[in-house]
Amino acid sequence: MVSLEMTASLSSVTEYLQDVLSKVIDIDYPKPRIVEVPITYGGENGPDLKRVAHHAGLTPDEVIKHHSEGSYLVYFLGFSIGFPYLGGMDESIATPRLDNPRKSVPKGSIGIAGDQTGIYPLSSPGGWNIIGKTTLPIFNIENPEQSALKMGDRVKFILVEGV
Repeated sequence: MVSLEMTASLSSVTEYLQDVLSKVIDIDYPKPRIVEVPITYGGENGPDLKRVAHHAGLTPDEVIKHHSEGSYLVYFLGFSIGFPYLGGMDESIATPRLDNPRKSVPKGSIGIAGDQTGIYPLSSPGGWNIIGKTTLPIFNIENPEQSALKMGDRVKFILVEGV
């Protein structure tokens, strides 16, 4: 049996970590973009808008106002390929996920789950409260680098139509 023993002094570990951090700090990160996403709220495009309004103690028009006036940071792309988790939503419209997720949520649907909003880039199962829909293609399956959103971008929802 081979025994590998590694020892390091606190100063050598500190020096190593400082070297790694200096390289990370010097990386030129791309500038965040502001991406305008057109949205039609309510009706067949937003079947849960009234549920969100009821939960928040607001009217559907007030939910639309709160949601469309925000500026959202793309925290992460995941869950489903290209699904943007958007942070910075007005907490007054935060709403828990659905108790029973849908088997299929249409591509372009915009939902709320907890204190985040997100956009379904492809049709998929999901449990978010769907409040609207966009026609903007969010994810480019042929060339993911050309997708509409990247981590660090800012999203501004542009009201096309509401309730």
